[in-house]
Amino acid sequence: MNIVITGASSGIGKALKNFYKEKGDIVIGISRSDDDYPCDVTDKAKLTKVFEEIGQKVGKIDILINNAGFGLSGAIELTKEEELKKEYEVNVIGATFVLQCAIPLMAEHGKIINISSACALFPLPFRAFYCSSKSALSMLSDCLRMELSQTQIQVTAICPCDIKTEFTKNRVKNFATNERYKEAIALSAKKIDEAQDKRMSLDKAIRIITKIIAKKRLKPQYVMGARNKMMWQVQKFFPKQMVLKVLTKIFYKTK
Repeated sequence: MNIVITGASSGIGKALKNFYKEKGDIVIGISRSDDDYPCDVTDKAKLTKVFEEIGQKVGKIDILINNAGFGLSGAIELTKEEELKKEYEVNVIGATFVLQCAIPLMAEHGKIINISSACALFPLPFRAFYCSSKSALSMLSDCLRMELSQTQIQVTAICPCDIKTEFTKNRVKNFATNERYKEAIALSAKKIDEAQDKRMSLDKAIRIITKIIAKKRLKPQYVMGARNKMMWQVQKFFPKQMVLKVLTKIFYKTK
């Protein structure tokens, strides 16, 4: 198969690239530091040229894994403008640019895999821009699935749970605070970061993701992690006010 993966230089993207290469597939990586095609997904002009070259090289794309993205933490009130713009430019606009360039090259029975996040499912304090950008990607995925419903191209969004990668380390952390939040921003981030040892191993995550991709018929969305699956189902039966209250108690830390 001809497989294109964005964000392929680290984490999930790199592991998926290695997995499919070992299977003998033709795998093309796109990222700012990738050996195949170094390109920032927010650079539409360069990205267009990259996909033109991919089309000339392999013809059609069997699987597109739209994975490039990064995390940002901090209070909505105090997040810097450039940080906010970059988050949406990469996670939403960049992902859209990739889709726009890739769809004309998709094989008749191609698959588009958008790597969203469990953060698209649950709001978190001081993770507003990452949660909302991934929510936007999930909605984008649903809309695209509808738009391509008269073709044989399948579209899905995979929402991974916390995985043992360098993602947390590489997340942009804005600990700027004031009297309104005091130490809550830093303490809340620390609480989540300390759970690194409890996260799913990268090997297990890749087994789950590749098993999903291999399915004959893709569902619109897949939620990874037993706890996330349970919470996703359970929250549907309770008022949003209660859900937000519980999540705030769990994730908003003051000491």
